[in-house]
Amino acid sequence: MKELLPLLPRPSRYLGNEWGVVRKDPATVRGRIALAFPDMYEMGMSYLGQKILTQAINERADLQAERVFSPCADAAAILRAHSTPLATLETDTPLAHMDAVGFSLTHELCYTNVLFMLDLAQIPLRAAERMTGGPSTGEGAPWPIIMAGGGASYNAEPLAEFLDLLVLGDGEEVMPELVSRIADARKKGTPREELLRDLAHLPGVYVPAFFAWDGPGQPVRPLVPGYERVEKAIVPDLANAPFPLSPAVPFGQAVHDRYTIELARGCTRGCRFCHAGMVYRPVREKTPAQLGDMLSKAIEATGFEEVSLLSLSTGDYSALDTLFDTVFDRCAAEQVTISLPSLRVGSLSERIISRMASIRRTGVTLAPEAGSQRLRDVINKGVDEDALIAHVRTLFENGWQQVKLYFMLGLPTETDADLDAIVDLCVKVRDAAGRHVKRLQVTAAVSPFVPKTHTPFQWEGQISMDEIRRRIYYLKDALKPYKRITLKYHQPEMSCLEGVFSRGDRRLGKVVETAYRKGALFSSWKDHLRLEHYLEALSEHGLSPEEFQGPRDAAAPLPWDHLSCGVSKKFLLAERERALAEKVTGDCRYGACRSCGVCNMDGRASELARQAVEQDIRPRVVFARRDQESLAETEAASRDADAQAPAGGQTAMAHDAPAGQAASVENAARSMTGNPAASPPRATPPANPPLGGKKPLPPDLGLSDRKAQYRIWYEKRAEAAYLSQLELQSILERALRRTRFPLSFSAGFHPMPRISFGRALPVGVESVSEWFTLTLREELKPEYVLDVLAAQMPGGLDPFRIETLPVMKRPVQAVRETYLLRYSGTEEDVVRWRAAWVEFMKQDVVMFDRKSKNGPKATNLRGLVASAELKSDGAVALTFDWSKDYMSPQALVLAVGAPITPLAAQLLKVGQQFPQA
Repeated sequence: MKELLPLLPRPSRYLGNEWGVVRKDPATVRGRIALAFPDMYEMGMSYLGQKILTQAINERADLQAERVFSPCADAAAILRAHSTPLATLETDTPLAHMDAVGFSLTHELCYTNVLFMLDLAQIPLRAAERMTGGPSTGEGAPWPIIMAGGGASYNAEPLAEFLDLLVLGDGEEVMPELVSRIADARKKGTPREELLRDLAHLPGVYVPAFFAWDGPGQPVRPLVPGYERVEKAIVPDLANAPFPLSPAVPFGQAVHDRYTIELARGCTRGCRFCHAGMVYRPVREKTPAQLGDMLSKAIEATGFEEVSLLSLSTGDYSALDTLFDTVFDRCAAEQVTISLPSLRVGSLSERIISRMASIRRTGVTLAPEAGSQRLRDVINKGVDEDALIAHVRTLFENGWQQVKLYFMLGLPTETDADLDAIVDLCVKVRDAAGRHVKRLQVTAAVSPFVPKTHTPFQWEGQISMDEIRRRIYYLKDALKPYKRITLKYHQPEMSCLEGVFSRGDRRLGKVVETAYRKGALFSSWKDHLRLEHYLEALSEHGLSPEEFQGPRDAAAPLPWDHLSCGVSKKFLLAERERALAEKVTGDCRYGACRSCGVCNMDGRASELARQAVEQDIRPRVVFARRDQESLAETEAASRDADAQAPAGGQTAMAHDAPAGQAASVENAARSMTGNPAASPPRATPPANPPLGGKKPLPPDLGLSDRKAQYRIWYEKRAEAAYLSQLELQSILERALRRTRFPLSFSAGFHPMPRISFGRALPVGVESVSEWFTLTLREELKPEYVLDVLAAQMPGGLDPFRIETLPVMKRPVQAVRETYLLRYSGTEEDVVRWRAAWVEFMKQDVVMFDRKSKNGPKATNLRGLVASAELKSDGAVALTFDWSKDYMSPQALVLAVGAPITPLAAQLLKVGQQFPQA
C-alpha cells in the first residue's frame, strides 16, 4: 500500500510510523497478527482495547502485533484500481500473509466493514472457504485465522459463518497464547480443523463452526463433545496485567485524542439495560499508587496534553479522591488536562471538581437515563433528582457553562409522563445555574433503548421507528418554549438497525453480506448510514426487522445461550422481575453479594466453572467504601462547624482532622492482595474553595514567562512527508512535552505552547529546509535543545540546526524557496515533462485556474517561478517567488507538466530565502 501514498486521501492514516509504535523485523518473530479495527484510523486510534492487546502481544519477543484500519471508500477504490491488497501499517504486509487477523467488534453496525476489510485484503469472506488453500504466494501458506473480540462478540452470531473464532472476555492472557499456537500450527502444516479444535480449549475461545443452529425457537446445538458452552476469559486481578504506557501517539486528530488509563474494569451498579455492566463483571480496581506511577511514565513517554481516567463508571472508583491527590499536581504543573468520562450523577466530590477546573474544563456529560424517579428505579440507575441538581450546581459554581444530560427513550414501561419528566428535569438543571452563568447551555441527548444480550432486558421489545420519532418530536415540542436547552437525538434509523443485529441470529449472516454488496459501509456514521440497503437485504432473504426487535419468550432458548459472560440467566430473570416491580438492587462491591453467578468467593459456584477451579474470581476494590463519601462527611462536618462557630473563632475541624492519607497506599496494597478492603482515609477539604460562584483561576505557575526563543531547522523526509501541517503541529507539541523543556504557554484558560511555523509544506513533498520557532520560560543551551528534541521526534522528522532569536521577535516567512524536482516514468514522458519547463520559462504569462476556498482563482503561474534549470542528473532546479502570491508548489508542478500523475513527480525543498532587513 505504501507505494500508493501520493494518491491516497489523508495518507497519514496509512504510515504506521507514529511515536511509540513497536517495530520488529518480521524475519525474527515466530507469530504475527494484524489487529484490525473496522472503522477509520481516527476512530480506531481512540480504542483502548486494541492498544492493550498490542501491548500484551508485543511484550513477547517472538510475537508481533501490527495494526490495520478500514480505509475510506475513496482509498478503497484506489486500492482496487491498482490491485493492491489491504496491508498492515507497521510493515506494509498484506493481511493475507499474516498468521492471524483479529477484528475488534465494538458495536453491531461495524459488521459490513469486517467484510469490506476482508474483501480489500483479498481474503475469502466465509470461514468454510478458508478451510483449504491460501494466498497465491507460491509458498503454500494457508489463509490466516480470522478472529474477533470485543463487547459485541457476546452475540456475533450474524458473523458466525465469516469468522474462524471469537474471543469472549479479557484478551490480555489468551491472545498471545492464541497467536503462538496459530503460528506453530501453520509452520507444522497442521490441518485447519485440528488447529481450531486445539484453540477451542483456551478460555474464551468460541469456534462457531463447532455449533449448529436449526432455526428460530431451537437451541444452539454443540457438535464437539465436551465443548457445549463457551466461558468468557477473565483476568481476575489487573495489577500485573499488560497495559500500554507508551502507546502509538496518533497522527491527526483521533476522536478521543488523549492518553487513556484504565482505573478499573467492570461495574456492578446493575443498570438493567447495560450490556457492559453485566459482561465485564466483577469489578477489579488498580491502586492509586500503581495508577500514579503508570500515569507519570505515560505522560513523560507520550506527551499527551490530556489524560482520561477510564472505567465503566469512573466516579465509582473507590479511591478516586486519593488518586487525585497522587496525580493532580503533576498534571497541573505540565498543563495536562484530566477528563473523567462515564460519570454517574453525584459521583464526584466538590473538591475534585474544583481542582479539575483549575487546569482546564473539559465537557461534562451526566446520565440520569430517565426523567422520572419511577423509571430510574425500573432500570436500577441509583440516581435521584436532588443529587443531580446538587452535582450540576457544583459544576456551574466552578465555571462550567455547558452540561449534557443523557437520556434513553423507549425503556420498558416508559409512558409520556416519563417524557414530561425529562423536560421538567432539564428545566431544573438549567435553573440551578443561577444568573451569574452568562453562556449557559444545557443539552438533552436522547438515544432510543436497544435491548442487549446478557442483560435483564434481553427479553424486552424495542419500540418501532415510528414510535421513536413520535417520542422525539414530543420532546422537541415540549422543550421548544425553553431557552438555553437544546435537544439532540440518535438517528431512529440507526437505533432500528442496532435493534435488529443486537439480538440477531445466524440468519442475518446473508443479510450482512447482501447489504455489504449493496454498498452498506460505515453504518455507525450519520452521513453514511443507508438503512434501505439493510431493509432490502432483509426482504430478499425473507426476513423483517420486527421479528428481531420484538419481545422474546423468557422460557424459550436464545441464540446466544451457549455463550457465557458469567452472569446466570436465573439472575437476569430475577432482575427483570425486580424491574417490573420497580425495585432497586444495590451495588455488590459495597454491599451484599447478589449471587449474579460470576464470583467463586466464600464457596460460591461460579458460572465460569473451568476457570474458577484455579482462579480467585471476586471483586477487587481499594477501599470498602468510596473515599469521596468520607470526604463528603468531612466537608459536611466543616460546614456545620462553620455555621456554629462564634465570630472570629476557630472550628474544631483543624484539630479533629486526621493527619492525612499516609496509610492509603498500605491499605490499598492489603486490600488488593486478598484481605478485606480497607476503609478510606478521611481527606482534608480544599484550602481555597471558590467563593460566591466565581470561576476558579488557573494556578499561577509562571507558565507564560518568555526567556528564550529559538529557530530550529529540520528535515521532513520519507513517510513524514505525508503529514499535514496540522498533524505536524500536534506531533511537535507532544514531542516538546516529552523533552520536559520549560515551555512558555499562552495565557488564559486554554494555554498552548508558544510555537510558530514556517510556510506549510504540501502533503507528499519532502524537505531538507523546514523550520519552526520555540519559546521557553528558561534559557537553555541551543545544542542541548537540539539534541534532546531530536531524540523525541518520529522517524523522518530530523532537527539539524538551531539559531537563537530575540525573545520578542516575530518570525518572518521566506519570500523565495528552492526545490529539486525529479520525474519517474517512461523515458518519453520524462523528456516531455522536462521540455515543458523550457517552454514555460519562455512565456511571460501562463494563466491557470487554481482551487481556492472561494472557488477557482485565475493565477499567472509564470509570475511565481523565478527560475527553472535542467540539471545533468535529470533533476529540475526550481526557485519559486512568493513575494506577491503563493500556491502549492506541488500543484504548480502538476499544472506545468499536465497530463501527469502525482506518482510521477517528486519534489524536495532544499532552501529558503528571507527578505533582507
